[in-house]
Amino acid sequence: MDKLKNMKKTTKNNIITYALVIAAFVIMQSLINAGSISSLLEGLMVPLCIYIIMAVSLNLVVGVLGELSLGHAGFMCVGAFASAFFSKCMRDTIESASLRFFLALLIGIAAAAIFGILIGIPVLRLKGDYLAIVTLAFGEIIKNLVNVLYIGKDSNGFHFSTKDVMALNMEPDGKVIINGPQGITGTPKDATFFIGFILILITLFIVLNLIHSRDGRAIMAIRDNRIAAESVGINITKYKLMAFTISAAMAGAAGVLYAHNLSTLTANTNNFGYNMSIMILVFVVLGGIGNIRGSIIAAVILTLLPEMLRGLSDYRMLIYAIVLIVMMLFNWAPKAIEWREKYLSFGKKKKEAVK
Repeated sequence: MDKLKNMKKTTKNNIITYALVIAAFVIMQSLINAGSISSLLEGLMVPLCIYIIMAVSLNLVVGVLGELSLGHAGFMCVGAFASAFFSKCMRDTIESASLRFFLALLIGIAAAAIFGILIGIPVLRLKGDYLAIVTLAFGEIIKNLVNVLYIGKDSNGFHFSTKDVMALNMEPDGKVIINGPQGITGTPKDATFFIGFILILITLFIVLNLIHSRDGRAIMAIRDNRIAAESVGINITKYKLMAFTISAAMAGAAGVLYAHNLSTLTANTNNFGYNMSIMILVFVVLGGIGNIRGSIIAAVILTLLPEMLRGLSDYRMLIYAIVLIVMMLFNWAPKAIEWREKYLSFGKKKKEAVK
């Protein structure tokens, strides 16, 4: 009976999460169609979808698995460049934009997942600060590798160099695809708010179903007590690698969306470096570690707030800082937690009394 009650509660929570996302999309799409929002705010819709996917996928590692990863932007970078490279190479070959984007999405997800496995196997043996430092280093290494990579294509095939464009030694008909620090120029702008919304729903479906599955319970058992989990026969390496790889794959999907929303894709500190990883971690922490719905709400508020407050230019960052502090206190202050529990339990008692 209790199991059935818990299942109903879980299903109800999941439905509320999906309903909130769908309602938000419908409202925003209606406002866009009616021309009621500024072009700047409209331009934030795809980045907002990217941040939500990144926050939900990072919460899988930080909240559900209980490991601190600071290299999430590195997986996003892998997905972005792998998909942009494919799209630019196939722009003339595959005329259907939707098919090309779908294939680019699969390639970006696969590339990020492969890197997730390759990094996860050695890295997940580490714990705490050591894991955070190594994942942070991975993110920086990926970004710097992309900045020294030159790839061109001519009638003889692909040419690679880590020196400069001249070192590619291409034929006169050759085209540079990846141009070192200048990145990839001319990626088809196939990303839309609708595609971002669909990817959010897929990400939510994967994460929520994983959390409430047998595998998810095993992952949470590892988070709560590694020794106890191992003693009952849970394969620690398998489940940690599973969570890490799924998280990396979803970050790759966000990278594909990011790459196809810009005409020029470059790798710098703000978009694929330390700053991006920390910003996504802020969304996760402020939304509540392990709270998927909280991550979505935090990502939405902290992305849209600076734009909404643009009119109050003198006080914009002050209000932004106050909101950050209030959210942090609400989620983490002992008194606030106590008040929330008391309030929620009061609501539950009232319902039980009615029954």
